[in-house]
Amino acid sequence: MQILPAIDIKNGRAVRLFKGDFAQETVVNASPLEQAKVFADAGIDYIHVVDLDGALDGRATSAAIIKDIVTETQLKIEVGGGIRTLEQIAEYLENGVARVIIGSMAVKSPDFVKTAIQAFGADKIVVGIDAKAGKVATEGWLETSDVDFISLALEMEKIGVRLFVYTDVDRDGTLSGPNFAHYEQLQAALTDASVIASGGIAQLSDLTRLAEIGVSGTIVGKAYYNGNITLDELKEF
Repeated sequence: MQILPAIDIKNGRAVRLFKGDFAQETVVNASPLEQAKVFADAGIDYIHVVDLDGALDGRATSAAIIKDIVTETQLKIEVGGGIRTLEQIAEYLENGVARVIIGSMAVKSPDFVKTAIQAFGADKIVVGIDAKAGKVATEGWLETSDVDFISLALEMEKIGVRLFVYTDVDRDGTLSGPNFAHYEQLQAALTDASVIASGGIAQLSDLTRLAEIGVSGTIVGKAYYNGNITLDELKEF
């Protein structure tokens, strides 16, 4: 199972949110680039970056910062937040981003996801499914749809999606443990696609259980920034 430390960018800084609430932020590093270098120096090879401002603005607000991370470290990066156009995806990939995460547009325009896969390849396109009480949240988690997370995942798998990032918004940033039941349901429902877990990771035993469930990766944010899990432990895992 791959471990991906998280960097969430808001107002040019690396922050953590509580349950996706933009009003409840904690700055963990004034420089997302310097935080990325910490991960790179520790031997981490892949990180998860979210442009929180982009998620609200509907555009690649933090693209310049993300480009700096790519060019000044050897890290592989998956990026989400505000992906609304094929041009945005193309620019990120041209700038060296390894994977781009489509979130809100997967609910609003499944054809957009299909076109993106055809244009860039399934290995470059990830669908991010964020849910509150099992219903998919969009627009930086400010809106909740009536779409069930399993139904969306199955629809996306049919059109060629092979990798999902699934986040239970109510667990994100809480250190209360992941929603293991949801990951078990996703693993059981999907045929070919893989799942990256996100939200609620509190301790190493959470990572062990997720690996047993069969997810292909796990994103670790607050558990690292709070000191619950060290970089050495993440690397060893």
